[in-house]
Amino acid sequence: MLKTTLGTSDLQVSQFCLGTMTYGTQTSEQDAHRQIDMALAAGINFVDTAEMYPVNPVKPETIGKTEEIVGRWIAESGRRDEMVLATKIIGNNKGHTRGGRGIDGETIVEAVEGSLRRLQTDVIDLYQLHWPNRGSYHFRQYWTYKPGDQSKQEIEGNMVEVLEAMRELQAAGKVRHFGLSNESAWGTSEWLRLARQTGTPEMVAIQNEYSMMCRIFDTDLGELCVRENIGLLAYSPLATGLLTGKYRGGVVPEGSRMSINKSLGDRVNERSTAAVEAYAEIAERHCLDLAQMALAFCVARPFMGSVIFGATSSAQLAHILEGADLTLTEEQLAEIDAAYRSHPMPF
Repeated sequence: MLKTTLGTSDLQVSQFCLGTMTYGTQTSEQDAHRQIDMALAAGINFVDTAEMYPVNPVKPETIGKTEEIVGRWIAESGRRDEMVLATKIIGNNKGHTRGGRGIDGETIVEAVEGSLRRLQTDVIDLYQLHWPNRGSYHFRQYWTYKPGDQSKQEIEGNMVEVLEAMRELQAAGKVRHFGLSNESAWGTSEWLRLARQTGTPEMVAIQNEYSMMCRIFDTDLGELCVRENIGLLAYSPLATGLLTGKYRGGVVPEGSRMSINKSLGDRVNERSTAAVEAYAEIAERHCLDLAQMALAFCVARPFMGSVIFGATSSAQLAHILEGADLTLTEEQLAEIDAAYRSHPMPF
């Protein structure tokens, strides 16, 4: 399993990262622990979670349950040093945690302490801001997105406050590095500028949605991250399961994400169905597995830090691991680009 240095950090991470957002809902604790063992055995050393998890759905009473499951694996296995561990703080929310309060100097300290306790570890390798306080065009919000009415001064004041808290957390040895999630090019550049101006930690990674079907990162954010050496941690590289092909023909497997969330977060429509068929045709013509092709495409991108995938079962994980060494040819990549041009932004 190829490993690379994540951004400007000293973290050596595998090209694939094990996502955990179903641990505690669709995935039992026993299977979750089995998945972590399987991933490490395959050379994956990177595990990503969040205080918000599990999802589908998010509930106040389950906040932190996934971290607790990962924490019990750490405590029982004694293998914390084999893992690069990432987690996230919830941004402004609907009262799921901290009364809905967003990210500031106080809440980030409180959230880190909570994650450390649940994960049963002394240090978090990568701590990420799950979404920005000022709002975001991610989660399919770009169709009606408008920048909020906060002043630039107010936004920057909050950023500096958070950066200063990050510096204290880093100095205390509780967090090694920090990253963003669901951010924009402007937001990312501001975090970098203000960190350099104040001598506080610079963001080393950004976790945004990215797949053959969701490529808005390719332009401004892609260039920014290449020039500034910030690694993309791509989430939903299988487009919430659409790019596994399991929903083709209108099939909805029992226990699948679509059986719980019919629209897959507004990703299911005639355009996305046509796009899946276009990519499936490429995979079939080249005798490739569609899911494995989708992951290999993401790995090949020039700004990629690591590709985060989740598996609701160890059987699904085993299937993904079978294609972990797949490298696509220039011809195959060109065909994928052509398919995306014919089916741009399908959701």
